[in-house]
Amino acid sequence: MKKTAYKILILFFILFCFCLLFFKKDKGFDKNAFFSLEPLVSAQSKILNPKNVTIDNVDYLESALPVGKFGGVYTTSIMGDPKTFNPYNANDATSAELSEIMYDGLVQTNPSTGEVIPKLAKSFKILSDNKTYIVNLRHGIKWSDGVEITSDDVYFTYNTVIFGGFGDGSTRDVMMIDKKLPKVEIIDKYTVKFTTPKPFAPFLRNLSASILPKHIFEKVTKKGNAYFLTYQGIDVKPQNIVYSGAFKLKEYVPSQRVVYEKNPDYYLINKDKQKLPYIDKWIMVITGDMNNDTLKFESGVTDFLSVNGSLVNRYRELKHDGNYELYNLGASTNTTFMVFNLNNRKNKDGKYYVEPKKQKWFQDRNFRSAIDWAIDRDDLILNVFSGFAYPLYSAEPVSSLFIDEQIAKGHKKDLTHAQQLLSQSGFYKKDGILYDKDNNRVEFELLTNAGNTQREATGVSIKQDLEALGIKVNFKPVEFNSLINRLVNQADFDCVIIALTSNIYEPNSGYNVWTPEGALHMFNKRTPNDDISTDKILDFERELEDIFRQGALELDFNKRKQIYSKYQKLVAKENPMIYLYAPLNIAALRNKVKNVTPTKTGGLVNNLAEIYIDENK
Repeated sequence: MKKTAYKILILFFILFCFCLLFFKKDKGFDKNAFFSLEPLVSAQSKILNPKNVTIDNVDYLESALPVGKFGGVYTTSIMGDPKTFNPYNANDATSAELSEIMYDGLVQTNPSTGEVIPKLAKSFKILSDNKTYIVNLRHGIKWSDGVEITSDDVYFTYNTVIFGGFGDGSTRDVMMIDKKLPKVEIIDKYTVKFTTPKPFAPFLRNLSASILPKHIFEKVTKKGNAYFLTYQGIDVKPQNIVYSGAFKLKEYVPSQRVVYEKNPDYYLINKDKQKLPYIDKWIMVITGDMNNDTLKFESGVTDFLSVNGSLVNRYRELKHDGNYELYNLGASTNTTFMVFNLNNRKNKDGKYYVEPKKQKWFQDRNFRSAIDWAIDRDDLILNVFSGFAYPLYSAEPVSSLFIDEQIAKGHKKDLTHAQQLLSQSGFYKKDGILYDKDNNRVEFELLTNAGNTQREATGVSIKQDLEALGIKVNFKPVEFNSLINRLVNQADFDCVIIALTSNIYEPNSGYNVWTPEGALHMFNKRTPNDDISTDKILDFERELEDIFRQGALELDFNKRKQIYSKYQKLVAKENPMIYLYAPLNIAALRNKVKNVTPTKTGGLVNNLAEIYIDENK
């Protein structure tokens, strides 16, 4: 009997080892086999479009969601302080979110279908020439100071602010068509006409830009861009903000909290014709880092938490006592990457932005490709996210409608291939240290934002990966706003780990990342302090710009997909930005928060004006 039992145990052990080898050799790491997403709620909400309703000559939007309860507070967290409350000066995600919530655009995107639908606009139409857009505004909608919103505000926002180059210029970048801007005209008090130089596929979606009150901002623009860049900064008095959105800034206490209160005269109503939002306040606690983020949720201070993959199992266990639900929103639309500084210019003081020896390394395609092949993405996903992420090899997010599937497959870590690439460019290894052909030791600084534990862990892992090539990486997390300033404004860095949020419906949203003159063109950034005589554009940069031009001018989806496949292939070949991973977007939300419409593209709470709080849950 004992012998039989012993044989069974031996057989089981052999079978177990075989299974491990099978998965490792034939299938690779299968996160679905080892890390079940059950019983997480899948994000499959079907969101119906709100409809137009006219009451006493005012054109409202009526929510399609069930009627909820009024009152209550919704509390979330943010890891860093905003830098501005002006939507056209926002260079970081926090500032963009907090400023844009106060200013609506003409259109919005249904997050479950991708359809462009009206917002401040009551309706819109595209004429048969595919170049003319007629936008009809809602009648009777007012700014918070009682002044009616009209065509003058739309014309001023586009013609003066956006097309005039005020602020960071990102919105202007993505509306360029063959280096020309659209024309905007006032037809009457409530009708505006936009005309593009050529048929331009992304244009309608670009009409989501925040509309500003002309009677407030016109005097600001008259003082010039330098003044505009300081206007409505973090020292603004909340009572002085004139807004159109569902919420207005009530209070900002640096490093502690940002508080918004509802707009009592917002133009969104429920089925009982009552004005929304339901909640009275939205409070954002400033936590500083992911660990404090987690502590605030577990202590009951906040209602929402973006859950790191390493904590998913913990939050499954705590779910019933914590009175919250876990949601699987699918692959994040964020693209996390390493970006090299390929800048070989001098500033006006005659100083190079990047040391000449590093310029040679970073501008060497073989060098950049060797880094790409040396990074173990499977290891990153396992150790940083406990398997709840996807490896990323493409500049397009995993869920993009335009993703090139072949590029997305990527490759496994291969140090031998990485070393061969380095050898082709004259790099050699001696006593475990990598040198260039001029006998300089290869050493550079790698930055990321402090407090983001995922990126900090990523930096440590990449540092170890590159040590295997003999490269010394000085990894340094720095304060987020300082990092953004160095990356976007000063071109003062060697290499950075950072992420951008992508639009899965429209690749042209990344135009300002890839065109040489773009505001977010990080890898070969031009700055106002450049010595223009040393201005150098790399060949593949102009090629990328041309691809994006072609893609925007093509109206057929299948042809557009083929065009944008070219840019993904080119980026994968040149590697100015090395893509790393896309985490699964897993979130926890208190059960008391109702009317939630989770979607893979819009997130968990994409309809803040329609949610309500039921304290009985």
